[in-house]
Amino acid sequence: MAASDTAHAVAAATLPRHVAIIMDGNGRWAKKRHLPRLAGHKMGVEAVRKVTRAARAMGIEALTLYAFSSENWRRPEEEVGDLMGLLRHFIKSDLAELVSENVRLRVIGDYRRFSTDTVALIDDAMARTGSNTGPLLVIALNYGSQAELARAAQELARRARDGEMAVEAIDADAIDGLLETHDLPPLDLLIRTSGEQRLSNFLLWQAAYAELLFVDTLWPDFNAETLAEAIAAFGRRQRRFGGL
Repeated sequence: MAASDTAHAVAAATLPRHVAIIMDGNGRWAKKRHLPRLAGHKMGVEAVRKVTRAARAMGIEALTLYAFSSENWRRPEEEVGDLMGLLRHFIKSDLAELVSENVRLRVIGDYRRFSTDTVALIDDAMARTGSNTGPLLVIALNYGSQAELARAAQELARRARDGEMAVEAIDADAIDGLLETHDLPPLDLLIRTSGEQRLSNFLLWQAAYAELLFVDTLWPDFNAETLAEAIAAFGRRQRRFGGL
């Protein structure tokens, strides 16, 4: 095997199947430049385009992006409106590319709390990419991991109460099967930008054995190169999953 072939094989062996990103730092990016927060969010959307394209080129099967948390409603009404406007613009402007690139768009979280026109855009985008067979682009909208786990627990409790399953049958697989990510590849790598080192109620269950990587780069500055650096760092990790 040639050296280049060996390098390619090693790279493929260490490539994460599923990467998730907490996209943090838009506001700080704008503040450093004495710009309004909206300017940071607009550049954050550009970063989404760069990173999703780079992830596809690398062969990553699933990319999950934390776009709007269930706690983000606490932000000023004007900023929430700006974020919703950017979301609608992204869908309208980028859907054709997702379709042509064979990308499957998924949304996790209670996005139906958004405005009727936004929900319609999301539903249409998922429908138009639903038959694609390529990589998954998963957007977390109005998502909170604790609420997701609570819903799973409530459903399992209902099934046990109604005699549909034994209490003893409630295990990790039963919980996992009721999460919105149940049909995604296991989460391999979770990245948070901007230097913050917390999960912020994102994929708490799914991250149990994921590699965590906290980088100082503000999200608008995150690009194909910084993603490649993160993937390289993942490749240097030794994943034991509790073993030796």
